[in-house]
Amino acid sequence: MADTRSDVLITVDALADRMAGPDGLVLLDISDDLETAPLERPVIPGAVAVSLASDISGPATKEGGRRPLPDPAVLQETLRGFGIHPESMVVVYDNASGAQAGRAWWTLRWAGHANVRLLDGGLAAWTAAGRDTVHEPAHAPGGGTISVSPGGMPVIEADDAARIAREGALLDARGKTAYEGDPEKPATGHIPGAICAGAKDALGPDGGFKSTEDLQAMFKALGVDGSQPAGVYCGSGNAASFELAGIYAAGLEAPLYVGSWSAWTGDPDRPVAQGPERG
Repeated sequence: MADTRSDVLITVDALADRMAGPDGLVLLDISDDLETAPLERPVIPGAVAVSLASDISGPATKEGGRRPLPDPAVLQETLRGFGIHPESMVVVYDNASGAQAGRAWWTLRWAGHANVRLLDGGLAAWTAAGRDTVHEPAHAPGGGTISVSPGGMPVIEADDAARIAREGALLDARGKTAYEGDPEKPATGHIPGAICAGAKDALGPDGGFKSTEDLQAMFKALGVDGSQPAGVYCGSGNAASFELAGIYAAGLEAPLYVGSWSAWTGDPDRPVAQGPERG
């Protein structure tokens, strides 16, 4: 059986070994929006600070949601600025829930760069293992030669998401509170027919992903088993990307509704379900 987990995730020890090896590693520390919240925390040595908002996503729009896909040419220029070459191994991590780094992992895969890994457990796992950190990120070296070729990961739009929710398994990766919504706030809740499947449910007590076998059992029980249409969404595509990392690590596949809830509710004519039932 193919080792799909190591194609998606990298452990702290494996990253440390890779950092001590030959050149070719690009390490990216992902934050949601560095423009409004400057980086004021330690980072892994050699990591370049990356803004998910301005470096990895396109400008927010009503139709595309809060974190739409970036323009390929703009993304290519950005990734080259990070020093990424076609042969580079890229490792991404964050200091949050993993959703920010998960979205960066997914976007690089979508852009055609398969040699990208998500640090399992993020910065918390790195520091818990007693590994060194530094106070300043590395300067982006520039000079990369990567060519962005969109289409490396499947995507769906609003109509596809609605169909999958009716006919298959559309996972809502936000968690119970956001899924159920607030009766006093009409634009809260979930896409009718979607399944509540919080991304954090894929994690074990240590903050890393559950075992491959447990991930397979969990996602297959949710209907992501290849027998029916499946898809994943969240608020703006971040938590869903992180959940997709778990799905792909388990050897399964599903597309991302990139615009997610932020795009779904951009059209007031789209239906909204509230409460614990799928609707």
